[in-house]
Amino acid sequence: MGSADMKSFLALAIEAARGLKPEDMHHPLIIVATADEESTMDGARLLARLKRPKAKYCVIGEPTDLTPVHMHKGVMMESLTVTGRSGHSSDPQMGRNAIDGMMRVLTDLSAWRESLKQQSNPAFLVPYTTLNFGHICGGDNPNRICPQCVLNFDLRPLPGMSGAQLRQELRERIARVLDDTDLDFEMTSLMSGIEPFSSGDDSVLARELSGISGKAPITVAFGTEAPFFKELGCDTVVFGPGRIDQAHQPDEYIELSALDETVRMLRRLIHRCCMTG
Repeated sequence: MGSADMKSFLALAIEAARGLKPEDMHHPLIIVATADEESTMDGARLLARLKRPKAKYCVIGEPTDLTPVHMHKGVMMESLTVTGRSGHSSDPQMGRNAIDGMMRVLTDLSAWRESLKQQSNPAFLVPYTTLNFGHICGGDNPNRICPQCVLNFDLRPLPGMSGAQLRQELRERIARVLDDTDLDFEMTSLMSGIEPFSSGDDSVLARELSGISGKAPITVAFGTEAPFFKELGCDTVVFGPGRIDQAHQPDEYIELSALDETVRMLRRLIHRCCMTG
């Protein structure tokens, strides 16, 4: 596991730096390895809080088939719990059915999902923000009024959108929908979330990597550590060997031909960014 996503890039970056002489370098080269990239991204989050390292450019070595990625969507995974009161189903007035409240919420969020399509970016394969209802659970018996219902869902916002603002809008919508009921609700984040990312139209690094690879920059729907390094002020691009469809597979692999190509391209990039004035 990890040969494509993304241990190979770390090894190849070290190989590309082999033989460099400090006296030949006008700017430093920093190779950064972070912890928990596949889960919490706590390593990159900590670096962003510490405001280091200081660098002008940053390459995130995710598997992009050696194609520069200049934009990706954000990732938000949220949980909503609607709470009522249990009672015997023979007398609905004795309880407050959480499933009834969740039905209202689902209807409203489905309408909101459609409205999110009005903001689109044609650079993406799916050009709008997606909202997926991934898991729902509530109740334990047909003859008992459901006291609690839980919905877990996933949001993939476009660059330019804010996770904090989307969460606030969610809370306001749900509060409005349930306002005339006796139901309570609680929203929690299942993960800290990854903000949408864009290198920007003026990215020097995106142009350099496009020239080196011979490929135009593209967009992807998966999240990376790029937003955290851009927060540090780095001109950031996602670029590495392997393909994302090979990642997280029991037979994950990287083609041998990509190894030399990656080293060659990284050496050219190092020369342009670190060894020229």
